[in-house]
Amino acid sequence: MRRIAIVGAGQTGLHLGIGLLGLGYEVTIQTDRGGKEVRTGRVMSTQGMSHPSLELERAVGLDLWDETAPHQMYVEFNRASSEGGRLVHWQVPRARHGNSVCQRLKLPRWAEIFEENGGCLIIAAADIAAIEALAKENELVLIATGKGEISEIFERDDARSPYDKPPRVLALTYFDSSGAQAPGSTNGEFGVSQNYIPGIGEYFAMPGLGVTGNCLMGILEAVPDGPMDCWDAVTSPEQHLERFKSQLERFLPWEHDRVRDANLTDDLGFATGRFAPIVRKPVATLPSGAVVTGLGDVMMLNDPLTGQGSNHAAKAAAHYLKHIEERADKPFDRGWMQETFDAFLSATAEATAKWSNDMLNQTPLMMDLLAGGQVNPNIGKNIFDSFAHPPDFFPWFYEEAEATKLFGDWRQRL
Repeated sequence: MRRIAIVGAGQTGLHLGIGLLGLGYEVTIQTDRGGKEVRTGRVMSTQGMSHPSLELERAVGLDLWDETAPHQMYVEFNRASSEGGRLVHWQVPRARHGNSVCQRLKLPRWAEIFEENGGCLIIAAADIAAIEALAKENELVLIATGKGEISEIFERDDARSPYDKPPRVLALTYFDSSGAQAPGSTNGEFGVSQNYIPGIGEYFAMPGLGVTGNCLMGILEAVPDGPMDCWDAVTSPEQHLERFKSQLERFLPWEHDRVRDANLTDDLGFATGRFAPIVRKPVATLPSGAVVTGLGDVMMLNDPLTGQGSNHAAKAAAHYLKHIEERADKPFDRGWMQETFDAFLSATAEATAKWSNDMLNQTPLMMDLLAGGQVNPNIGKNIFDSFAHPPDFFPWFYEEAEATKLFGDWRQRL
């Protein structure tokens, strides 16, 4: 039985670990937080999942909340002025639903399943010495966490990492469903709301399932030093909620109406932060000479703007699961590590990173296409279908001639 170790018990690490157990591998996962600490900790993201990503979870038996989490059946797009006016508004249905399940709910249960299926879960911080120990005992070590010093063992890929400073300041809020109204259409279906305020920031809201039940997950993305960059002095739940609502009231009053009377789901139902998107090179050599590889956020960390975090994690887990199985009894050497990562780049990850980075500083063509959903529903459908598979944005989202082939005289109708 081949032995594999994973550092990190997030969306990627647990998905991959449970999948490997199902194939007969002996798997160890080391993480710095147990299920209780995750469940009682602070919220981490909105983790919106498209249907194809949910199917990847289903393939390894991890679609545990599909019947209980609110189904996200459509997407709403708005562009706002700096004065709070709505300049562009349109909706498109999704072919298949997505959902959002809070990681405080999802990850502890997945960790239990991992152990129930025979996996070894080690609760301890992983430094270089710990990774060396895992490398001695296992044929393959995969780093699936971007936190702490271990992420720095992987070299930055400058060619694919255009930002050296955080391009957005992030503020995340979980609103209790008793006072919040999720985006909804006339037939009662739930949706995801996406709002862009050029030069100021963005706001995304979606119904989800959290540790207290159904909720509305909202994330504000502020351009640094702009008028929505106002979070450094906010420390308490009460301050955060008041500040969040005030920003919505000022810039996106239709979104403020949905949460006017809402409270937080709990005192840890909020978070703020900032980071620079990055792509790293996939092979690192330890002081002993052993080589390890990475996947998920440690290899590619995208801004939440395009909602790719959890989707990318699920795709990475499924990709590595397949390539590990296909390796059979051959060694997991440096060449295999590089080839496996390159194949993932080619399949989806490189396009995802480029498009996610470009959406932070949109070209006039991209901005017009986002507005174009108001005059041509097919544009909106293509945009949000492509969110599930970003390579589908190429080339039409970047080349006007290609967009015209698909959508005719859309630009003249704006």
